[in-house]
Amino acid sequence: MTGSTASTAHTPLVVVGDALLDHDLCGRAERLAPDAPVPVVHGTRRSSRPGGAALAACLAAADGRRVTLVTALGDDPASDTLRELLAGRVGLVEVPLEGALSSKTRVMAGDRPLLRLDDGDGCAREATPEAVAAVAEAGGILVADYGRGTADVLRDALAHTAAPVVWDPHLRGRPPVPGVRLVTPSAQEARAFARQLDDGDDTGDTGDTAGLRTAARDARTLVRAWRAQAVAVTLGERGALLSHGETPLLVPTPAAATGDPCGAGDRFAAAAAGLLADGTLTEAAVQAAVHAATRYVTEGGARAVAAPDQPRTAGEAPADGDTTGDAVRTAARVRAAGGTVVAAGGCFDLLHAGHVALLQAARRAGDCLIVCVNSDDSVRRRKGDGRPLVPAADRVRVLRALECVDAVAVFEEDTPERLLGELRPHIWAKGGDYARTPLPEQPLVESWGGQVLLLPYLDGRSTTVLARRAALGPASTGDRGK
Repeated sequence: MTGSTASTAHTPLVVVGDALLDHDLCGRAERLAPDAPVPVVHGTRRSSRPGGAALAACLAAADGRRVTLVTALGDDPASDTLRELLAGRVGLVEVPLEGALSSKTRVMAGDRPLLRLDDGDGCAREATPEAVAAVAEAGGILVADYGRGTADVLRDALAHTAAPVVWDPHLRGRPPVPGVRLVTPSAQEARAFARQLDDGDDTGDTGDTAGLRTAARDARTLVRAWRAQAVAVTLGERGALLSHGETPLLVPTPAAATGDPCGAGDRFAAAAAGLLADGTLTEAAVQAAVHAATRYVTEGGARAVAAPDQPRTAGEAPADGDTTGDAVRTAARVRAAGGTVVAAGGCFDLLHAGHVALLQAARRAGDCLIVCVNSDDSVRRRKGDGRPLVPAADRVRVLRALECVDAVAVFEEDTPERLLGELRPHIWAKGGDYARTPLPEQPLVESWGGQVLLLPYLDGRSTTVLARRAALGPASTGDRGK
């Protein structure tokens, strides 16, 4: 088994499933061919990346944990290429592959797939003692079953493991073993599996709200039929629906995400599996997984996996000294994927409803939101010796917990021009209370083609007022001044 370079700060994860090799042929499509009504793609660039269970393993490793991938590989060129792509990123335990490794090639125009070509139909032949031992010794397991036999040959070992298991099923694969902690089908997969259990009954509801009713009914059916502890039906832009067999929990996405959704289900399952292995409650793990999948789509999707990035746990704040680096990397990824970077700034001392409304509106204006926060010394210079009431580390932690916030950076100066110069956002968002106030950072933002945008501000919300009311006690509760 090769070693992984990821940190061991989190519970190691074993990913069991069918690896694929994915290729993207990306270009521009601006006209139709003269001899047929098909788009002409030109200026193409070819890239290769891990797919299937191999993609899920790389995504889990990017969360900062040691990952072992148990999968079927052979002697074919595609298997050799995939081994090279995985080297140094995940540990690898191979079972023998009968035939050639499956690969797929997408022809893309921007983020829009035009055509997919599939090659290879290899299947896992048999389990090995090393693979069985990896499952038996795992602290947490993710099964990415793409129907090519890896989960089948290890089914007995998976049925008897004591580790928490997340099972990401696909229509070509078999149902999960009984007792798994969480199953993560898409809405389409849940519907198809539920129809099979209902003897072909396809009496699904129609309409938008009816889609949620159908997903809830399908999830309940699958929990009971598969004897799973929980099923989370992923709903794309709507988030996920978590069911333990009774009233479901809807976990919405933090914001609309535009981009290539390929692999978002793997990102969701990998984040949930890692967090459950760490001992996180299922509801919290699903919420963090929805957030991780949304960020994944926004930041470029599967194509970003072609180059390893700095590891960071899904939903976890960066180290105290690296907030700026995290924010700059986030902005760069979104910009490279063609997205819109939005930044907003302030002290955010005693976060209140006015702050939250502003940040939610700012996030809806683009594809990611980076919050620029005054340091403690900067707040003190602006607000006086009694401020901040909350230190910068705690303010960053609270802001990072908001689902509309993608990254937070702290600046030491009185105004954020230096930080904005590193982030280069497309939009710099400020509250509407600045409508008649000159903004010193406006010329800088406009120098690279950025736009300063004013957003509505909830009147009557103020940290100063909140602090005064708290100091005066109950008698001051009628004070609602700005």
